[in-house]
Amino acid sequence: MKKLSFLLCITILLVNCSSDGNPADQNPTETLYFPPITGTTWETKSMSSLGWNESQVPTLLNYLEEKHTKGFIILVNGRIVMENYFNGHTATTPWYWASAGKTLTTATVGIAQQQGLLHINDKVSDYIGIGWTSAPIAKENLITNKHLLSMTSGLNDELGNGNSPSELVYLADAGTRWAYHNVFEKLQDVVAQASNQTFTNYFTTHLKNKIGMTGTWINVDEFNVYWSTTRSAARFGLLALNKGKWQNETIVPEAFMIESISPSQTLNNAYGYLWWLNGKANYRLPQTQLQFPGSLIPNAPADMVCGLGKNDQKIYVIPSKKMVVIRLGEVADGENFALSNFDNELWAKINAVIN
Repeated sequence: MKKLSFLLCITILLVNCSSDGNPADQNPTETLYFPPITGTTWETKSMSSLGWNESQVPTLLNYLEEKHTKGFIILVNGRIVMENYFNGHTATTPWYWASAGKTLTTATVGIAQQQGLLHINDKVSDYIGIGWTSAPIAKENLITNKHLLSMTSGLNDELGNGNSPSELVYLADAGTRWAYHNVFEKLQDVVAQASNQTFTNYFTTHLKNKIGMTGTWINVDEFNVYWSTTRSAARFGLLALNKGKWQNETIVPEAFMIESISPSQTLNNAYGYLWWLNGKANYRLPQTQLQFPGSLIPNAPADMVCGLGKNDQKIYVIPSKKMVVIRLGEVADGENFALSNFDNELWAKINAVIN
C-alpha cells in the first residue's frame, strides 16, 4: 500500500510539472471569453498566470514601436494579455486592414451561403451578369465564387489590381492558375445582388453588429478597404478562433469556417479562402508564380492562420495556443502586399515572451 501511494504521488507531481511553463497547457479547461457586444469591458489575463517571460516584453515593445506599429493586441482564451499602442495611436483610433480585410468578405460569403442566398460553386455571372470581365463569355462563365475565394480566377494579375472589365483579362482557365488579385472584391457584388441590399448593410447586420465590431468600409482608389480599431480586429480574430461562433451563437457556419482555413486548391498549399495558412510544405506569394519550399512563417506556430494586409496589417489566429495576435500600423520595412520578413522577425520576439 505504501508503494502504491508513493507511485500515485509521483504521478500527480509529474502531471502537475508537465503543464508548467507551456502557455498552451495552462488551465486547458478555461472557458473561452467573449467581451460584451457594447461598451469597453474586456477581461484581462496576467502574463505571470501563463508563465510568460516578462523580461522579454520590453524588447518586443521596442521592436513594435521601431517598426511603425500603431496597435498591438494578444488574446489568450479571449482575454487580453497585451494591449499596446504606439506612434500617436490610441484604443479608439481606426486603422486600415488592407488585405487582412479579405477575411471579412470570406466570412460574409459563408453567412450568405448558409442563408441560401448564394452558393460558392455557382458562376459569378449568375449573380452579377455576363460581361464583368473582358474574357470570352465561355471563359468568364468558368469562374465561380469559389475561384474568387481561392485566387484561381485565371484572370491576368500582371495588368494590375483594377476591377473594371477592361482590366480583368483572360490568361488561363479558372482553377488552373493561382494569382493574388483584388478581383475577389466581386464577391461583395455577388453578396449585394444575392441579398438585394448593399454589401455594407448585409455585412453590418449579419457580422459586424453580431460581434460588437466598430469600423467602416471606405473606398480608396476604387477598392473597398475596412477601417476599425485594433480591438475590433481582435473581435474578428476571436470569432475565427471559435470557428465562427460568438459565445453560443453561430455567426459563420463552422463547416464553412473550417473549409476557409484549409488549403483551397493544390496550386498554393498555404492559401485557403482569402486566409493564409502556416505550416504547409510550400507556398506562393503575390506577384510571382514561383513556389517556395517550407512554412510561410517558420517562427510561428504551424497551425496558425492569418489575415495579411498590405504594409504589415496582421491578424494571426493560433488554435493550439487559443491565441489571437493583432498588429496594425504603417509598413515595418519595405512596401509589401501581404507577407514580409517582419512576420518571421515579429514571431521570434513573441516567442521569446510566450515560451
